[in-house]
Amino acid sequence: MNSTTISLTSAPPVPTVVRGDSPAGISRARQAARAFTDHLTPAPDPDMADTLVLVVSELVTNALRHGGGYYTLKLSAGPDTVSAAVSDPNPSHPRERAPDLNGGSGGFGWHMIRRLTDHLTITPSPGGGKTIHAHLPR
Repeated sequence: MNSTTISLTSAPPVPTVVRGDSPAGISRARQAARAFTDHLTPAPDPDMADTLVLVVSELVTNALRHGGGYYTLKLSAGPDTVSAAVSDPNPSHPRERAPDLNGGSGGFGWHMIRRLTDHLTITPSPGGGKTIHAHLPR
């Protein structure tokens, strides 16, 4: 009988922090999320890595569009989860709206984020604003 043991003896990954204040920051956030998952040991499932990149992209886009024009992204991982926390200066929680199927004005992001994440919380930031914590199973 063969058995495989996955060892988590290496140091936990150092959290990654990315800040942005323009549409170029969306691409930087996606690249950071991809690089973060590429360096995890053991490597996460490729579908989970793709999902994290998509969730990060949507959270950062929403922060820029609706959250005050800038964001801070913090990526972290534990043995069972990978997390993205996006902070912005707007204390208002995201609101669901009907997706615009014809005009292209959006409405899909928050629905998508909620469906793709395992656990989602929103906390007020100490200096105002909020942080959205998205957790995905590793």
